[in-house]
This record gives sequence, structure tokens and C-alpha cells, in this order.
Amino acid sequence: MADRFDCDNCKESLYGRKYIQSDDSPYCIPCYDSLFSNTCDECKELIGHDARELFYEDRHYHEHCFRCFRCDRSLADEPFTSQDEALLCNDCYCNEFSSKCVACDKIVMPGTRKLEYAGSTWHEGCFICHSCKQPIGSKSFIPDKDEHYCVTCYEDKFAPRCTRCKKTLAKGGVTYRDEPWHKECFVCTGCKTQLAGQHFTSREENPYCLKCFGNIYAKKCEACSKPITGFGGGKYISFEERQWHQPCFTCSQCSVSLVGAGFFPNGDRILCRDCHTSSL
Repeated sequence: MADRFDCDNCKESLYGRKYIQSDDSPYCIPCYDSLFSNTCDECKELIGHDARELFYEDRHYHEHCFRCFRCDRSLADEPFTSQDEALLCNDCYCNEFSSKCVACDKIVMPGTRKLEYAGSTWHEGCFICHSCKQPIGSKSFIPDKDEHYCVTCYEDKFAPRCTRCKKTLAKGGVTYRDEPWHKECFVCTGCKTQLAGQHFTSREENPYCLKCFGNIYAKKCEACSKPITGFGGGKYISFEERQWHQPCFTCSQCSVSLVGAGFFPNGDRILCRDCHTSSL
């Protein structure tokens, strides 16, 4: 009696029938499909041993079931993506989920380098400086209304320029007579000392430190010959086109203070009442 050759599952004879060997055991075709075939994620039917099977992220499909959820286009040999477990061809995905570049009005494809700002999207190469037309990329930029500028172009176009050197004043600086100056450019007209943070005055629109202004323009005290500037609350006495610092306004003979007291001119000298009387 010949040896039996049966399906390992249903035990029916395989003589004269097509079978498939798996793990050293023979199976008839129906048993093999029911035991080892995957279920199509789309149509929920078994994917037979003789059918072309496609799979994606642990999901299995008949070749004819592997299609775009929107346009029913076969994805067997097409690029695709998945959205909420639905398969979509690139065209449908882009139309539904991708944004358009506000510069060129073309779709920004998935995986493309892009830049997003204020709710708008650009291809990286389309996000350019309005002035120099160079791509800004990952560099700093400054928005101005609907335009965008690289920092260099923005400073050249909009930043104030120093009144003296005419170069861009990026930050800080000094304002004098409603005009901007670099701190290092705002100097005394006389000695060139920087005036930022110091007391200063001006003559004919030119700024001066107090020392230079006093030396150049202030009247001199008749007693000590030093400038009388009046800055810092200093008081002075004036008489017949002559001026004295208040502490210097003393009797030329006895040196008593004449501030608030009567005095008598005597040529270039001034005398108190007593010295004037004694000189008579």
C-alpha cells in the first residue's frame, strides 16, 4: 500500500493536486490561503498566494486595492503618503494638505525646504530680500509691511545716518538738534572730546564742552581773568561792561566782599565805602 500524502490541515489527499510546502508540511491551496494569507486592509478579503501583495506600515493590500483614497489612482508604482490611515497620491495630498508658496504660487511639496512666517509659506529659495533679491534662508530678517529685508539692506535703506560721518546708525547714538549722531562722532568743536553724557553748550549750531566754550566765547572776570560762563548756577556781577565772579567782586584795596554793598569805581579799581573815604 502506497504512503499517504495528505494536506497537513484538512487531511485530504494531495495526489494529483496543487499544494504548497510550508515549514516542512504540505498544504492544499485553500488551506494554505486560509492559514497563512494576509487580509487586505481595503477590501477585507484574503490575499491569495498567487496575487501580488503590497504592504505599508503593517497593512497589506491587493495590488488592485492599493489606490488613492481621493482619485482612485493606483499607487503601486507611484509616490504616495498617508493621512489618517488613508492613502493619498502626492497630487491629492498636496491639493488638500500642502500650502502654496506666496511668492511663486506653486505648491510646497512635502519634504521641501520651506519657511513659514506670519501665517504664510515660502519655498526656501523664494523667500528673498526685497532690496538685494538674495535668498534670506536662515539669516535674520526685518519685515516692513508686506516686504522683507535682510538686516544689511534694511539698515542701508531705513536706518538713520550719522550727521557727521553719514554712516548707518544701527543702535544707540545721540540726538542733537533733532539729528542723529554716533556717540564717537558727537564731539566738542574745539577739543574734540566726546560730549555724550556730559554737559555742553553750542554756538552757531556747533557743540562745545563747557571748558572750550568758556575759553573761546565767555567774558573774563576782571579779578581772576577766568571765564564767566554762568553754567552750574554760578552767579556773577556786571558793571559798566565789566564782569566779576560773585566771589571775586571785592574791594580792590581791603578785599572785603562788595556783593550787596555800595561801592565806588576808581579807574580800573572798585573800592568799598571806607576805602573810598580814606582815599579822599
